Amino acid sequence: MNIDYTNEQLAFRDEVRDFLNTAVTARLKEKDLTKEPLTREERLGWQQTLYKRGWGAPAWPVEYGGTGWDTIQRHIFEEECALAHAPEQLSFGIKMVAPVIQKYATPAQKARHLPGIISGKDWWCQGYSEPGAGSDLASVKTSAVREGDHYVVNGQKTWTTLAQHANWIFCLVRTDPDARKQEGISFLLIDMATPGITVRPIIMLDGGHEINEVWLDNVKVPIENLIGEENKGWTYAKYLLGHERTNIARIGRSKASLRHLKAIAARQPGNNGQPLINDPRFRDRIAMVELELQALEITNLKLVAIDGKPHTPGPEASILKIKGSEIQQTLSELASMALGPYAAAHIGNDAPLHTPQGISDAFPADCRNLTGHYFNYRKTTIYGGSSEVQKSIICKSILGL
Repeated sequence: MNIDYTNEQLAFRDEVRDFLNTAVTARLKEKDLTKEPLTREERLGWQQTLYKRGWGAPAWPVEYGGTGWDTIQRHIFEEECALAHAPEQLSFGIKMVAPVIQKYATPAQKARHLPGIISGKDWWCQGYSEPGAGSDLASVKTSAVREGDHYVVNGQKTWTTLAQHANWIFCLVRTDPDARKQEGISFLLIDMATPGITVRPIIMLDGGHEINEVWLDNVKVPIENLIGEENKGWTYAKYLLGHERTNIARIGRSKASLRHLKAIAARQPGNNGQPLINDPRFRDRIAMVELELQALEITNLKLVAIDGKPHTPGPEASILKIKGSEIQQTLSELASMALGPYAAAHIGNDAPLHTPQGISDAFPADCRNLTGHYFNYRKTTIYGGSSEVQKSIICKSILGL
């Protein structure tokens, strides 16, 4: 395929760059570069900024407020946002539950939820994983029993990213305990302010609060919050996962990480006192991951566009998920290697900075959270379906084995 941009596409790229140069504040750039967590207000504020520009949902159909951009324009936008160190959009709403709502929800549900997602009014989180139901997602045990015009929901969700900020959660629940695992699941939208919901933090190794447990104790959910048909939720869940796994490739963000890695290696000394980038072995590893990233980018563009038309990958998304997550891990690992003994110097924003020479303020500011980032990215080959699960999907659905 021809990956050279046309004059029109180059003009679009310039338009995006001009906007980002003005819209992305110095503080937002700093937080993205240093891997410092954004506040709730900063994340929602960025979504509102994009919404006011008319770019709140690049991949949505125009009738729901989308941009009408083609695949290449969306690719350019994602890449330029990453290179400009703009915040990432809230994927659970924009890129995950919204496509499900658009395809399977009633007109009333679309009118109720889509405007809040694109405008930045609502923050969504994902209620999929449970203790004992992570990679084996069809084993969810959270129950939803119909009583009159409500479901009564009981159970526990875990690893729920940023649930402490969310005001809505989309959940897989078991509505028929006697059916085959995949056939007894339903897809519910639940207001986080409903009595009976408790969010408990899970504190990570770097001291960060990114993930949570969500407990549901006799939570009453209106029937009108059911997406599609009862006991057909597995169909909607798989549709959502196709979008999630495609997004996990995160090609633009990996390009920005690669650029940062090269900058670190150019200034950090190697064993011979020369910049690490001059070390042939380390340079070879950078070259290898850069080639893999280029191959992933081409593969991604092929899979999400057929005859120039937007396309939601099916099992092919597993290919993007596997390789994209591996590249992200490799980049974080090489960045830590480039820092050498300084890599373990600092985890979290409040910890004292210990270097091999003692406490120092001279440590590069753009590297202060790289150790925590390295640990955090061990998860990329697990969430969205572990690599082992993705390989099984490829074998069964693509290779026919």
